[in-house]
Amino acid sequence: MARARCVVAQAEIALASRDLGWPDKTLDAAQAILQAHGDRLNAAHARTLEIRRLLLIGRLDEAERKLAKFDPAPLPPALRAAHEMVLAGIAIRRLKTKAARSALDRAGAAARQARIPSLLAEVENAHRVLNAPAARLIGDGRERPLLLAEVESLLASKALVIDECRYSVGAAGQVISLAKRPVLFALVRALGEAWPADVPRSVLLAKAFGARHADESHRARLRVEIGRLRALLRPLAAVRATASGFALTPHRGRKLAVLVRPVDEEHAAVLAFLSDGESWSSSALALAMGTSQRSVQRALDLLAAQSKVEAVGRGRARRWMTPPVPGFTTTLLLPVALAND
Repeated sequence: MARARCVVAQAEIALASRDLGWPDKTLDAAQAILQAHGDRLNAAHARTLEIRRLLLIGRLDEAERKLAKFDPAPLPPALRAAHEMVLAGIAIRRLKTKAARSALDRAGAAARQARIPSLLAEVENAHRVLNAPAARLIGDGRERPLLLAEVESLLASKALVIDECRYSVGAAGQVISLAKRPVLFALVRALGEAWPADVPRSVLLAKAFGARHADESHRARLRVEIGRLRALLRPLAAVRATASGFALTPHRGRKLAVLVRPVDEEHAAVLAFLSDGESWSSSALALAMGTSQRSVQRALDLLAAQSKVEAVGRGRARRWMTPPVPGFTTTLLLPVALAND
C-alpha cells in the first residue's frame, strides 16, 4: 500500500512538471493495488492522473474509454472538479462547446465546494478559452476572429472549409486530410484565399515551393502537384486551369471558407503546449506532439532566439516555458485531430 501510494505521488509530481514519459503499467499496477485494498480515494486519484496524461499527449480515444469506466459520484469535491476538467478538455478538443460548458460549470461548483482557490482559478481560466478567439476565418476577401463555438458551427455547416488547424479540407461531414501533404495543403490554402478568383502560377510556386524564379522544372512539379490535389478533392471541389493559373470551385454551389490559426507562427504547436503556464521538457513536448526530440529542440532554440520562450535549468533538468498568448486560446493549435480520432 505504501509503495503504491508513493507511485501515485510520483505520478502527480511528474504530471505537474510535465514529465510525461512515466511507464503506464507502473501506475496501473499501483491503482489496482489501492483498489484491491480498499483505498478507493487514492485509486481514483491514480486513474484521474492517468487520464489527464492521456489528454495532454493527445490520446483522446483512450482517455474517453477509461473515463467511461470511471464513476465520479463518490469522489470528494477536489477530485470531482479534476474529473470534470478532463471531460471539458476532451470536449474542447473535439469541438463540443455545449458539453464543455456543462462540464466546466460542474467543475466550478465542485471547486467552490472544495474551497481550493487555485482549483477555482484553473476552472475560470478554462472558461476563458471558450470566450476567446480560437481561429481566424478568411472568406469573401475579409478576415475575422472566431470563437470556439463559431468554429464548431462552421465545421458543421455545408460550406467547404479549408482547415489549417487540422490540415484538412471538408464539407458536410466529409473530411479529406492533408496532414501529411504540406505542399498540397499550401496549394489549396492559396486557392481558397483567392476564391472565387484564380491564383497565378507564379504565386502558387512561391507559396508551395518557395520558388522566387520559376523554371521549367518548377512548373512541371506544379502540374504534378495540382494533378494530385485535383484527384484528392474530386468528391468536394474542382481545380480548374485558367489562363494565368488555377482556381478552386466547390461542388453544389457551396460557399468556401479558410480557417487558419489564431496567430501566425511557424512553431505554433510548441507554443500551444507551453501556453498552459507549466514548464515542459523537450522530451515531453516531443512525446505530446508525436515528433522527434531533435525537431522540438530546434523549434525551441529558434523561439528562444526570438524571446518567445525561455529555458529554466540546465542539462536534463532544463525546462521550457512561456506566458499564454494574450487574448487567444491556443486549443486549436494543438496537433491532435479533432474529428475521426
